[in-house]
Amino acid sequence: MTEKAEIPESLIKRFPLRMVHGIPLMEPIAQNWKHVEEFQARPDDLLIATYPKAGTTWMQEIVDLVNNGGDIENAKRAPFHIRVPFLELAFPDSGVEILNKTPSPRIIKTHLPFQLVPKSFWTLNCKTIYVARNAKDNAVSFYFFNKMNGVQPEPGPWDEYLQTFMEEKLSWGSWYDHVRRYWDEKDKHRILYLFYEDIKKNPAREIRKVMKFLEKDLGEEVLEKIVHYTSFQVMKENPMEKLGTGNTTSQWHRMKFLMQITSTKW
Repeated sequence: MTEKAEIPESLIKRFPLRMVHGIPLMEPIAQNWKHVEEFQARPDDLLIATYPKAGTTWMQEIVDLVNNGGDIENAKRAPFHIRVPFLELAFPDSGVEILNKTPSPRIIKTHLPFQLVPKSFWTLNCKTIYVARNAKDNAVSFYFFNKMNGVQPEPGPWDEYLQTFMEEKLSWGSWYDHVRRYWDEKDKHRILYLFYEDIKKNPAREIRKVMKFLEKDLGEEVLEKIVHYTSFQVMKENPMEKLGTGNTTSQWHRMKFLMQITSTKW
């Protein structure tokens, strides 16, 4: 797949939020909503869903390695936004357009709350892996990410940001409603519901759950390799962890998706 040329710094800006069916989303997503809502899933699609900064990149890498039998070199083939397209993202590239050109089986990332996920995923009974994270740690990580990324609304001082978080006015809406609704739906659909803290505490056990869910019998040696490669220490050195590797500005390059933040930062 051909990657686009670098985006000028002048086009990187903080977008306002717009309401979409009661959920605040960045303006480009809201403007592109019709294409997201009408997105056609395929039966073998795998959806990775999280609230922002809840371990999305971590799970993407785990799933990609499991699907490819623990092939480390294959995991370096392209940056995440190509290997695991971001469904609703509309800037700098359209996730829908990328996905429509992506051959099956597709791994798809989303931060959408359950009720905004395109209905075709549930109609086709697609598999979904959901990762939930402790609200305090999630809020802190999202705060520092929003200070850094240059496209979300300016977060301002921490106290004001925390109030906005509790008032459910951040991008993608309420943390509580997000994690609760997927939990309520997990037994009605093919949803594997995992916790960030469990993956951090016992990655081998949680990756086994992923392997079982994806019907992959890879053996202990491959499991150990995946555990090692998806550790924070190794992933932070992986140049493909950055959203914009290869096709965006230096500011986009600075987005770091691996912030090992615990409640001690609270």
